[in-house]
Amino acid sequence: MEILADYHTHTVYSHGKGTIEDNVKVAISKGIKTIGISDHGYKHLAYGIKLKDVQKMRDEIDLLNEKYPEINILLGMECNILDENGNIDINDKITGVVDYVMAGYHFASKPTSLRSMLNHFDNYLIKTEKAKHTNTKGIINAMKNNDIFVITHPGDKRDIYIEEVAKVAKEVGTRLEINGHHEFLNKEQIEKIKHINNKFIIGSDAHRPEHVGNFELAMKVIKSSNLDISQVENIRV
Repeated sequence: MEILADYHTHTVYSHGKGTIEDNVKVAISKGIKTIGISDHGYKHLAYGIKLKDVQKMRDEIDLLNEKYPEINILLGMECNILDENGNIDINDKITGVVDYVMAGYHFASKPTSLRSMLNHFDNYLIKTEKAKHTNTKGIINAMKNNDIFVITHPGDKRDIYIEEVAKVAKEVGTRLEINGHHEFLNKEQIEKIKHINNKFIIGSDAHRPEHVGNFELAMKVIKSSNLDISQVENIRV
């Protein structure tokens, strides 16, 4: 078995602890062929990237691709799903320079309205069934309205109806992440959606360089759920 790529890694441009080059070096040492730098979208109030840094990151990655020809280095972004309409924190400046877009729910993303602010509090403090419906609607609309490569850690931070999300992901060609840092997708979720035949990726969600390519938890979930590993796009058997 060969791990082909780690698309979900963070750097000092958001709240990671290492540079882009630090992540690249670890990926090379582990034999990973492609690494994605996917720092948090700019509407995260605590650790979103600065818009002025997006082009700087692009330029840095272009230079590193020349320096390290043995690995493919991509610029991604882990955008925040902001509301039930599926709005994410992306604009033309970002789409013009990134290679792919990931999206997921995170606490402390900027509300778009009073309604979305109240849903933040519901998910953090109360966790009602209404919030679960709203969360599911937000992911579905985000996938329908944007070109999203991967939904990150589905079910983490906000509960969702995973079957509904998986059906739409299958329709639009969005992958679902089995996260190596948060246990989402988890065994129970995958068992509910295996029959849909989604495409998945595993992601380390590394916030430190040494965690790049750490898929121990993700592989445990795959094994315990008896997921057909051929459905995981960044693994070659």
